[in-house]
Amino acid sequence: MPDGICSVMASELCKTISVARLEKHKNLFLNYRNLHHFPLELLKGEGLQYLERLYMKRNSLTTLPENLAQKLPNLVELHFSFILPFPVYRYLHSNNIVVVPEAIGSLVKLQCLDLSDNALEIVCPEIGRLRALRHLRLANNQLQFLPPEVGDLKELQTLDISTNRLLTLPERLHLCLSLQYLTVDRNRLWYVPRHLCQLPSLNELSMAGNRLAFLPLDLGRSRELQYVYVDNNIHLKGLPSYLYNKVIGCSGCGAPIQVSEVKLLSFSSGQLTVFLPAEVKAIGTERDRVLPLQELAMRRLYHTCHRSRKDLNFLSPISLPRSLLELLHCPLGHCHRCSEPMFTIVYPKLFPLRETPMAGLHQGRTTVSFVAYCCSTQCLQTFDLLS
Repeated sequence: MPDGICSVMASELCKTISVARLEKHKNLFLNYRNLHHFPLELLKGEGLQYLERLYMKRNSLTTLPENLAQKLPNLVELHFSFILPFPVYRYLHSNNIVVVPEAIGSLVKLQCLDLSDNALEIVCPEIGRLRALRHLRLANNQLQFLPPEVGDLKELQTLDISTNRLLTLPERLHLCLSLQYLTVDRNRLWYVPRHLCQLPSLNELSMAGNRLAFLPLDLGRSRELQYVYVDNNIHLKGLPSYLYNKVIGCSGCGAPIQVSEVKLLSFSSGQLTVFLPAEVKAIGTERDRVLPLQELAMRRLYHTCHRSRKDLNFLSPISLPRSLLELLHCPLGHCHRCSEPMFTIVYPKLFPLRETPMAGLHQGRTTVSFVAYCCSTQCLQTFDLLS
């Protein structure tokens, strides 16, 4: 760009910031300014301490200043993204920010942080210090993982991490007690932590376009969760029956799969094979007379602890293997018939989608089925999806 044009744009930028400083603006729009560096003018003096919302979309920023929180202490919203309908937006970048500085954790009043459509590879643990944060958008970046500290965001209501490279989600995400909308579309997830079923406020969960082969057995057990979208997870063939009365998106699921592709325990009914979470150690049938001893012991221990209101933390890895200790804190699932907790064995019962009233809604775009997971042969025999 010619030097003359650059100087004019720089002059206009300084004028905009100066006016905002003099008039004590709460909102400042610096979108489409061709900025390659964060404007130092924003960090001079004390006149911008009233600023609450800063918009810097569609620039060419690569970093954020370390003293941002010190100079702009009252920020409640930061926007560095660029919103366009998919699939157009995934080819455009609002900025090119790779790393969010640790100093971001000092913006204690921040309620909305939008860093979508950048080049983010790392989210620093200090993001967990943003205790007032309600909306976090990190879509269309290069993230391979999220720090566990995201679970410290107790006020978080919206989390959008779609179109990244995530292989898993942090289990501590279930501590985000205010989370209502979770969007993880177009990542590389092959499983969803069962702890997410404990989110008390989650209303909408979208995981379309991943590599999911199974879903947590308790998904949909919460009355709050009403919308679940798992479209285009080709390995996914079974949906927990708790989802039957929810709004479900499952088009493009259930494509044929090679046995070598997924090494998980599975059960078959006719030509359909449904995969189960890795924690499932055995699959029960109607011919079973007695539950495995390990399962009986786990259920007894669980009920004893809850009846006496003991904290399960009194148990140590010495008394139980770590895997079983984790299951006591968060069971594999609860019986879809009687709500008995299950830890190592399940009794599955298949209800093909084509045999339910919902078949007409999907018109052959999927081959998934609903699966009831029961705790015993008695519950297996008496469970009815339609009753």
